[in-house]
Amino acid sequence: MWPELLLLLLSGALTLTEIWAGLTKIPGHASSPRPVPHTLRYCSTAMYGPNVWQYRYTVVGYVDDTEIMGLDSDAQNPRLEPRVTWMQQPWVEQENPDFWEEQTQVFKHYEDVRKEKLDLRGSAFISDLELYTWQENTGCVLGSDGRFLRGYSQFAYEGTDYNALNENLSSWTTADTAPWIDRNRLLRVPDADSVRTFLESKCVRWLRLFLEKEETLLRADPPKTHVTHHTISDHEVTLKCWALGFYPADITLTWQRDRKNVTQDMELVETRPAGDGTFQKWAAVVMPPGEEQRYTCHVQHQGLPEPLTLRWDPPPQSTITIVGITVALGLLGAVVTGAVLWRRKCSGRGRKSYAQAACKCGCRGGDIWDPWGSVGWSL
Repeated sequence: MWPELLLLLLSGALTLTEIWAGLTKIPGHASSPRPVPHTLRYCSTAMYGPNVWQYRYTVVGYVDDTEIMGLDSDAQNPRLEPRVTWMQQPWVEQENPDFWEEQTQVFKHYEDVRKEKLDLRGSAFISDLELYTWQENTGCVLGSDGRFLRGYSQFAYEGTDYNALNENLSSWTTADTAPWIDRNRLLRVPDADSVRTFLESKCVRWLRLFLEKEETLLRADPPKTHVTHHTISDHEVTLKCWALGFYPADITLTWQRDRKNVTQDMELVETRPAGDGTFQKWAAVVMPPGEEQRYTCHVQHQGLPEPLTLRWDPPPQSTITIVGITVALGLLGAVVTGAVLWRRKCSGRGRKSYAQAACKCGCRGGDIWDPWGSVGWSL
């Protein structure tokens, strides 16, 4: 009986033992980090409706991928406010004592314009049961040497591109997919010259100031990478390549099979914020069991001195065996301990007590059950 019990426990422990995901990093070709441009951008959203025609306007300012300021018209005292601690430092107001007030007034002016454009009550094309949105994305880009590279401004209505400022910042181009609704009234955009002046002067000056005063904006946190193995069925397994805790958000994850890029069969999620100022991303590929070693994951990021190549390696068989035996012995010890305690309780104190009390240990008809007795017992 004991050999059979030990084999049963071992097989159960091995079945329950999880196959850990390992990885092998293969150094890539050395490469020096490329110069990276920096961006100051403002993303605004105006919403109107439903039923009572309530209006809401929000603005969020970013340096690269860091949210630094924001405004919400639903606040008790709507004004542009810092979203990071370093924007509350004295140097901000030392550079410009009216910085926050000026910024607030600029966006409140845009808010009034948007509100006027979104006042569509009475339009034959508008339902008072729907929510309408008008979005803007405007920003400037500087090279790593601080030179102005380009500016941009884009508008969208209901999630559909409407128009964008041309590369020379002198005029607007309307998208082919522009909404048909009340264009002359709703989708009137600001004067191109005024936008160009803002992008080439104030936007550039503020971005240079932010980069000069706050070193964390220039950081490059490398990703923490690993590969995990997931069994889908007897015929398919998945390898998932993870990149965690990196900044900035720009990163490239690719899978290769026999040194050839895998595109059609690869699942790639959008880069996601981790909630601590860094980002995370993964890419997965499906294959038949046994072909895992033909696949490699390639990671490129500004924070890496050279590209990474990762390969999944199963844990050594000895590790699985040791873990399985350890778990089995633990279970075996628990079974033996429980049986001994049961026997002592039933056959020791139980026989010296009343038969009624002994029945609590599993007797039948007043007889005391002995677990170490005949295997022909029945309940």
